[in-house]
Amino acid sequence: MTERKVLNKYFPPDFDFTKIPKLHLPKDRQYVIRIMAPFSMQCNTCGNYVYKGKKFNARRETVQNDTYLGLRKYRFYIRCPGCISEIVFRTDPETTDYVCEGGATRTFEAQKLADEEDKRLDAEREEEEMSNPMKALESRTKESKREMDILDALEEIKDQNSRFVKVDHEDMLSKNREFEEMLLKKANEEDEAEVQAVFGTDSKYIRRIKDDSDDEERISKKASDPIKKATDLLTSRDNDEEPSAKKAKLEEKTLGSMRTLGVLVKKKVKPELSNGSEQPAVGLKQQGAPASGLSLLGGYEGISSSNSESDSNE
Repeated sequence: MTERKVLNKYFPPDFDFTKIPKLHLPKDRQYVIRIMAPFSMQCNTCGNYVYKGKKFNARRETVQNDTYLGLRKYRFYIRCPGCISEIVFRTDPETTDYVCEGGATRTFEAQKLADEEDKRLDAEREEEEMSNPMKALESRTKESKREMDILDALEEIKDQNSRFVKVDHEDMLSKNREFEEMLLKKANEEDEAEVQAVFGTDSKYIRRIKDDSDDEERISKKASDPIKKATDLLTSRDNDEEPSAKKAKLEEKTLGSMRTLGVLVKKKVKPELSNGSEQPAVGLKQQGAPASGLSLLGGYEGISSSNSESDSNE
């Protein structure tokens, strides 16, 4: 199926475009275009309101001998929908806006009026400061005070925001740990550099000693180890004691067991008399040991024999 509107044209091989006659059209020639009203306006003839965005078939022409930084300006002609009177407006590249030239009045241009008023006030202020130095000093003081107030308000807002910031405790602890490790590493590097500066690189003059922290760790580890049985406690104590202390404990345990049976008796000691003669000592049992019948009998026999010998001597 062929296209209904053919855009491509056929040019024969002997076509010469220079033979085409040129149209001498005027520079201010008008073109009919379809546009929308760029602003709200009121017709001066009938008072009808034309709102922004209403579509019109307008005539457009180029404004002669009036450009802004090489940009051309265009003028538009439309008809009022109420009375068919002509309304004219043009572009304004300097303010990126439109200017109503005739036939109607703009109803709302608050931003444009505000900008014009600001420009007028700025010009008056500059002129007054140039003529009055004290006024210029006062204005600069006010401006600096205003800037300080703005900075104070900004700092207050930052403080309020920082109060509601969620704090990640794990992140803070990890950062603190990394910082401590970095400080420890830096201190070790400084110590190593100082040692190298004093003793040089020869390792035979350098002897490294363990810190007290190692002993503390060993003691804490030993204290934290659980004892599974009662014999483990005795074994650990026996291992910590010296061999001589072990031997003394063993002898004391043996003597105690023999005392309970009443078998062990102290050696008989011969007390010396005042005249130099010796008197046989009576068998005395160990203090604290229970008295038995045989030991008492032996004691009495010794006493009787000693008494008989003394009588015979007399």
